[in-house]
Amino acid sequence: MGFDLGSLLSQFVGAGTAANAPDHFAQVAQNAPPDLLSQGLAAMFHSDQTPPFAQMAAQLFGQSNPSQQAGMLNQLLSSMGPAVLASLASGAGGGALSGLLGQLTQGGGAPAAITPEQASRLTPEQVRQIADHAEQHSPGIIDKMSGFYAEHPGLIKTLGSAALTIALAKMAQNHRG
Repeated sequence: MGFDLGSLLSQFVGAGTAANAPDHFAQVAQNAPPDLLSQGLAAMFHSDQTPPFAQMAAQLFGQSNPSQQAGMLNQLLSSMGPAVLASLASGAGGGALSGLLGQLTQGGGAPAAITPEQASRLTPEQVRQIADHAEQHSPGIIDKMSGFYAEHPGLIKTLGSAALTIALAKMAQNHRG
């Protein structure tokens, strides 16, 4: 018997937090189309029932390997123009974050890509600052990051059952309609 995505997702329509949401999310992530998964993640990041986007991004960064950290940071930073990056670098208070952002914005052109080695030097709190700045200056950043995390769904499981239930409920809603 094949996997029935609709049947599994129907459990989350109008449901409260499910204790087995992490297991169900893993099943859905393996079988759902990437755009459906991305839509569910965007709803989770936008929800007032989850922590702010920047806080979740910082948590996900802390759970990521250096390659995933670099990919995430490159997504965040590519959404901001050089002037926004320069203002973030100047407001970073020195240290690794301002040094890294300063290196990336030299020349005033498009920012250079962050390497896994560079990404691993940043703390989740520094990434929270970057994500907060990105959310303020790049309206589509949550959707962009949702697409990134749709490619790395194993990390999303670290956000907990409540967040996963919101994502699953949105996917169920979109799958039906």
